[in-house]
Amino acid sequence: MRSITTFDLQYAHRFYRFQGEAQYLHGHTGVLTLEVEDSVNPGVNMVFPCNEIQKVAWSVLKNFDHALVLREDDPLLPAILDVYQKQGIRDGAPTNTMKGPAFKTELCTAYPECRLVVTKETMTVEGMIKMVYDLLKDKLNIAKITFTSGVNAASQEFTPAGTVDRCPLCGIALDENGVCPKCGYRKR
Repeated sequence: MRSITTFDLQYAHRFYRFQGEAQYLHGHTGVLTLEVEDSVNPGVNMVFPCNEIQKVAWSVLKNFDHALVLREDDPLLPAILDVYQKQGIRDGAPTNTMKGPAFKTELCTAYPECRLVVTKETMTVEGMIKMVYDLLKDKLNIAKITFTSGVNAASQEFTPAGTVDRCPLCGIALDENGVCPKCGYRKR
């Protein structure tokens, strides 16, 4: 069975080296849908609480929200970083409170202090799915990701890694010691 949750993401990007309107910097509202699969957890009668999926995924995804997403070879990147430096906001500002922890993968790097994600490939709906899966595959038992942005949409199914040891009292994943970080239950 699957638990399904969605996220709204506001971001700006451009298709560097593409022809047409998409080559210009522009913004989108994207909707990311995560489907997490496992057995129904006896005691709480759910696969995984959607609010817990939200917490786990949002800790990474918030770096994409209200962010500029550029390819690493885009000539706008150094110019934007230079402007941020001159404005004194490259290393963050007190009003920048929506940032998650910085990350670096083979596909993308997040610079949360300046609301920037730098990608290896052009940020498309398909590219977003690849990045999100890469960032969350070890944290959630992902069965499917769908990303819709404007009139564009893509979806990909995945083979879940297996079951996740979950708390019989509240349904969230137990830590490496078999303890529930939410209610303190200990696996015997």
